[in-house]
Parts: sequence; C-alpha cells; structure tokens
Amino acid sequence: MKIAHIAPPWIAIPPKNYGGTEVVIYNLVEEQVAQGHDVTLFAPGDAKTSAKLVSFFPRSLIGSGVPWESHLKSYYHLYKSVEYIKSHQFDIIHTHISSSSDLFIFPLVAHLETSILATLHSRFPFDRVQLWTGDADDYYMEWVTSMPMVAISERAREEAHYPIKFVGVVHHGLPIKQFQPTVAQPENYLVWLGRMVPEKGAHLAIEAARAVDMPLILAGTIDRHVTESVEYYEHTIKPHIDGNCVKYIGPVNMQEKVDLLSRAKAFLNPITWEEPFGMVMIEAMATGCPVIAFARGAAPEIVVHNKSGYLVHSLDEMIQYIHKIDALDRKIVRAHVAQNFSVGTMADKYMRLYKKIRSSALLQSSLTKIAVANVPISSSMPVSLPVHPAHTATGDVIPGAYPSTISAQLAMETEPGMLQ
Repeated sequence: MKIAHIAPPWIAIPPKNYGGTEVVIYNLVEEQVAQGHDVTLFAPGDAKTSAKLVSFFPRSLIGSGVPWESHLKSYYHLYKSVEYIKSHQFDIIHTHISSSSDLFIFPLVAHLETSILATLHSRFPFDRVQLWTGDADDYYMEWVTSMPMVAISERAREEAHYPIKFVGVVHHGLPIKQFQPTVAQPENYLVWLGRMVPEKGAHLAIEAARAVDMPLILAGTIDRHVTESVEYYEHTIKPHIDGNCVKYIGPVNMQEKVDLLSRAKAFLNPITWEEPFGMVMIEAMATGCPVIAFARGAAPEIVVHNKSGYLVHSLDEMIQYIHKIDALDRKIVRAHVAQNFSVGTMADKYMRLYKKIRSSALLQSSLTKIAVANVPISSSMPVSLPVHPAHTATGDVIPGAYPSTISAQLAMETEPGMLQ
C-alpha cells in the first residue's frame, strides 16, 4: 500500500531525547517499510527514516529555536505536504495531531479525494497557550468532525468531549528487540522520566522515594520555551536535588533510556492528569522494569496490577507498593509488553483501519457517481465559474496579486537508503 505520513514539524524523527509522538511515528513508519509498504514521510530534513523522505526545510522547529507559539513554518510544512500529495498518487494519508498548529491540516485536506486517517496523540482543546485557553477548537469542528480519527487509548476516546469521528483505538507499540534489558538484576534506585511539568508528577515521585529512603533518578526535558516548565523545575524540583538521594541527569537518548530503566527497581508514574497514553510506561516494562502508576488516564489499560506493576490511587498507596516491588517477576513484566504493545501489532491494527477507510471511501465515491449520473442536466441552467482572487471578473490581473521576486521552495526528496 502507498502510505503518506504527515508528521508534525516540531521535533526530529526519531527524537534525540524526548518526543512521544515522534517515537510512535518513527516506529510505525519503520515497521510499515519492513512489511513491504511504499511509505513516504513528510517531515523536516533532519528526520532519519527508511521511508522516502519529503522535506520543505532542513531542521525540525524546536531544534531550530522556533518557539511553540510561532506557527508560520508549521503551516508552511503542512500546506506544502498537501500540495505534494495532490500531484502524487497515494492510497492513504495518515496525519498526526499532537499540538495546536497540527489542526491546520483539517481544512487543508478537507477536499482531497485520497482517503485520510488522523491519529489524535494529544487531547482537545488545542487552542491553549500555557494557562490561557481559547475557543478556536469549536470553529475547527467544521472539518474535524468529518475526518476518521484514531484514539491512542480507550480513556483518550472517552475524554474527547467533542463530536469526533473515532473509527478505532490503537495503542502505541515498540520494537521489542531494541529494549533488551542491559543487566540481569536491577540496582537499588527508583526512576522518573518525562517532561518537567507539574502534571507529570516529578515532585510526587521525590516524596515517594524519600518516604522509602531509596535514591531517585530524574531524567527528562525542561522545555525552555514554556515558562511553566522552567518555573516548575526551578522552584519545585531543583531545591530537592542533592546528587545523592535525588539526582537529575537531564534528557536521555534511547540507549541511555534503556539502560536507565533496565537498572531501576521501578518506574514511578504519579501523573496528576488524564494522560492519553504514556509511552514511557511501556518502554519501562519492555526492559522488565515494573511501573507504579496513579490509576489515571490510560494507565489502567497499560499496566496490569500485580503482574506488570501496580496501580495506585494516592501517594500513600504508591509508597506502600514500592516495598512490594520485588514480588514482581521482571520477565513477566517484559512479556506483557511483547504480547500487547509490539510495533507489529500496532502496524497491523492501522493497516486494518486503512483498508476499512479506503473501502468506505470507494463505496461512497461509487454512490456519488451513480447519483450524479441520474441528475438531469438542463441546458438553460446558468453556470457560474469561480474567479481567482488575483483576477477581475473580466480576466484582468490585479497588480501585485502574485509574488514576482520569490518562488516557493521546492520539496527536498530523499529516497530510502540515502539517509545515513
């Protein structure tokens, strides 16, 4: 099948350290290529992929210093991707919705004939900047409600309080072979890994670790473009870091992450929000590291209580279950991910949805053609042709309506095998 993936342009694929959505896209694309599909990835030029790569600028936006609130280059990326798709043949377009500027894709593809599917990686509303929330999501429902959408968990589907056209739920998956445990036995420390924001609960992990007198290693990113992230780290987390009981090691790459999780007694996940999935939970369990998580968001769909970790409802419960962590078999923990969250399983589920959507679109197209063929055409009916905004009704060109000194940047196409 010819598949077009339109990725958000913010973080490199795969990410150097943090980037849950980008990890998922990378894993899915690589698996689809391995299964023999013809895959094109629309992403900035710093992406590493086995698929054909089509780029419109060389570096991902965050890596280039572009703040999240600046959407112009993001729109350019999405617009040029759609323009490219219009002049090429694809069986399915798969787009990924993770941050507010990703919503631009909905009006851009509204009139495309190619079948399309969107994965909702985050949650509505998207019209928010730090503590401010607007109402633009309501306006975008004009296009959102007609696009087939995939939720990444049952809980995420339940939490979407908008009239979204969900066609299924597909949990994220991992290439299990890349998560081989690096040690036979864990060391005596706990780990927390994620974005430094209050809802991820690093401050609660610190409390829990201190209560049981175990060292805690914190790893993850501080988003310098987000004031809340910087202030949370500086005022709530940093004062507790002593390099002994509580250590912060910064962002980690994939190899460092696998080793860190492999050696940890347990991964603490005291989230304080309804997280749509939680990629790091399956990454931890894939190394055999049990997860102790607050039973919020998708955690109950991911962690099996008393088997791959523990689901708790309070900080006191988390503290109690840390003492029981040695009762879990790390081989069984890892097997849980292999059986339920492999990248192959994820790709197969998406392929079934692709075929379902294409079949539905082809049927609808056939019915439309039949309906149009049965409509009588009257030669007396007036015909009104659209006039380009750069022309008058008589066909004259309006001065200045077309750019004359600059041409649109051409797509940078990289065939599979050319990337190092």
